Amino acid sequence: MKGWTASDIPDQTGRTAVVTGANSGLGYATARELARRGAQVVLACRDAGRGKDAEERIRAEAPGAAVRFAPLDLADLASVRAFAADFPEDRLDLLINNAGVMALPYRRTADGFEMQFGVNHLGHFALTGLLLPKLLEAGPGARVVTVSSFMHLLGTVDPADLSMQRTYRRWVAYARSKSANLLFTHELAHRLRTAGLPLVAAAAHPGYAATNLMSAAPKMEGHRAKERFMEIGNRYFAQPAERGALPTLYAATAPGIRQDDYVGPPLQGLRPGSPTRAARAKWTLSDKAARQLWAASEQLTGVRYGALT
Repeated sequence: MKGWTASDIPDQTGRTAVVTGANSGLGYATARELARRGAQVVLACRDAGRGKDAEERIRAEAPGAAVRFAPLDLADLASVRAFAADFPEDRLDLLINNAGVMALPYRRTADGFEMQFGVNHLGHFALTGLLLPKLLEAGPGARVVTVSSFMHLLGTVDPADLSMQRTYRRWVAYARSKSANLLFTHELAHRLRTAGLPLVAAAAHPGYAATNLMSAAPKMEGHRAKERFMEIGNRYFAQPAERGALPTLYAATAPGIRQDDYVGPPLQGLRPGSPTRAARAKWTLSDKAARQLWAASEQLTGVRYGALT
């Protein structure tokens, strides 16, 4: 591995981080490396058994790590509100919006939203807004990093059909949710900049990484052949989760990260190398689209961003 690696993460002692979806894959690798560098890490996971298992594994791999599991189901806004209300730490320096679902058959969240849009975007939008006071209290150095994907290139957000009730295509729905992640970051960065606040909002994408995200949908549908196909792709073509997590870790900890930066690997993760500022489709920088999505997200979640609204 050339260039910037996890060993280059600055000392995180005294800092608190929340990582969503930290029980496996990119989230687990991100949480473990932050803990290794001294951060107190909250593993925000839907499944209690897997979350507690991840907590034990990180402690075994990083002796002395300060980690704890906390239940969070991004498909249920009541769970998101409970997580934020029960957050005991005095400050929050890093919020890593990592959890996500990919290319699922049509499903709805507990609140009636299309599952991919509801989990990948709306759940994180609500979580960030509810934790915003803690992030602002942390002062300079605090960051929100939202994990998107180069798949955002395949879908634009349609404000008139956010839940894709007209025609549902699973990969388009995934692409739209990842586009929403970038539009959210863009608008959050704009509002923070306008308010003169030091909190930094950035985004990252892992490239093609070997995680269980690819095989989740085939497994849910009982399609063993598709599941096996995804497993073969992970084994022979994808990069390890540890490498896929590097852009997120870079965006969260490296000096010089600016508002609205988008960090990814070279050639979408198909070539080893240091994380770098990644290209976005031009429409992802649309101020109008970002404002429209923000307004819709506030209405759907009932979460307002206080001084940033």
